[in-house]
Order: sequence, then C-alpha cells, then structure tokens
Amino acid sequence: MWTAANLEKNLLGIRLSSNEKVSDPEISVTIFVAKELTPVKKEKIKSLLVKALGTDQDLSEFYEFSNKDSILTHVIGDLYGMHDTFSIAIFPEALLAIMLQMAPLKRSNEMMNSFIENYGDLAEFDGKKIKTWPSPEKIAGVPAEDIASKCRAGYRAKFIVKMAKRLCAGDFPSAEQLHEMKEEEAKEWLLELPGIGDYSADIINPHGGFPIDVWSAEVFGKLLFGEKPENNRKAVEVVKREGQRRWGKWAWMAFFYVAQDLENLSRKLGINLRLT
Repeated sequence: MWTAANLEKNLLGIRLSSNEKVSDPEISVTIFVAKELTPVKKEKIKSLLVKALGTDQDLSEFYEFSNKDSILTHVIGDLYGMHDTFSIAIFPEALLAIMLQMAPLKRSNEMMNSFIENYGDLAEFDGKKIKTWPSPEKIAGVPAEDIASKCRAGYRAKFIVKMAKRLCAGDFPSAEQLHEMKEEEAKEWLLELPGIGDYSADIINPHGGFPIDVWSAEVFGKLLFGEKPENNRKAVEVVKREGQRRWGKWAWMAFFYVAQDLENLSRKLGINLRLT
C-alpha cells in the first residue's frame, strides 16, 4: 500500500507492506521525504506511525466481550485482527467528520475525493503520485465559495475554512495532547472547532465515541431494535443511548467494526444495512 500524509510539517510518502499473517502480523514501513529529517524528528514520526497503525493495541478483551454479543460476534469473525487507527493530525479527521455530516456515504465520498483532488498535496515517490489531505495552512487562505462550488460541499465549506484558521492559530491541542486528556476534556476542545458538533466530535476524539447521526441512526436502529426508525433524526439520541448502554467502553470499537462490515452483516442477519 502506498499513501501520503502531512506530519510534523513534512509531507511524507509512505509505503507499507504486510507479511499477511493474522496470527503473527508484521508491517514494514518505508518513509520517503523531500529532505533529510533530524534523528529527533525521525523518532517522533516513527512513534506516531506506531500509534496511527494501532499496532500497540491489545484486542483480546474486546474480542472476549464481542463473542458474547449477538451482533459483534459476527463482525469479529469477518474482521478478526483489524485494529483501530489513531489520528496523527486533527485537520484530516475534522474534514472527514464535517463531510460525513447529513449526507449518505456515497455523497460524502464524492465530497472527500473532490476536495483532495482540488486542494490535496501531491507526494511523488517510489514511482507513485499520491494526493493527500492538505494542511490547514493551505486551506485557511481558500475562499469558502470556491470549496462549495468545486466540491459541492454546501454549508460545510464555510466551516472547513473557519476550522482551518482556528487550527492555524497555534493554541489548539495536537492529536497526541488530546489523547493524553480525559475523554470529556478532549471532547470539549473538539466542540470548540467550527462545524463540529456531538456527532463529529465523537468521530475525531482519540478516545473514541459512539457517533450517531441521521444516517447511522438507521443502521444501528435496525441492529439494536430490529426495525428501521420511523424518524431517523428523532431516533438519534435513543439509538446513541442504547448503543452506549449495550457496549459501554467498547461502543466506539463496536461502531468501528460494524461500519466496516455492513455488507456481510446485512447478509448474515437478513437486514439491509447498506446506505447509499
């Protein structure tokens, strides 16, 4: 896999390869940079990549819990060994959260792809050309009208630019600093960002959450209550409370696994969970 990322104010090209062993997994990572990094920065980037890939997570307790749950037992069978990821930068996660708001997955993907195509940073390495999320500094100077027009982002465009400017102010905590805080304190910081509400903050929060909006309310409403909610918007809080009650500290991992396994889960349970 080839990808790219802005990290520590450096655009990195990243090549990853797996030994393809689920029981004894190993991932090799090669980093490409435009100029030589200092030893301190190298170690910093290495540490962040370990977190980003979730290689230090112990999933045994989650799997033990999931084996006793009639929904999660299916998804861990399909996705055994899948680790959660850690956001090494706030801006890309916040952009993702905003573009997921009030839109079906297909529409969100169109916005994200268009945004990266129009404004993304290009990394050329290892014979590849990869575009990745731009830095907040780059977007802070872009007129919101341009983003709305080129990406069909609607009301989200103004929030994207305002959020970029807020992150450029220099006093907002990094992803690592948010992770070191208590969950609620980190969420309070995230709720300060323009365009970020409860749902979006749960997506960005390094501690995880249970991010239910009008679209995921339908999926989890069907899973948790056996039927489609009569009104998705009104069902948001009810579905969120039930998910948190049922899965407790594993609510985020439950959301994460279910969201990645909708097709298989739909087939196994005989429920159409796919949202276009």
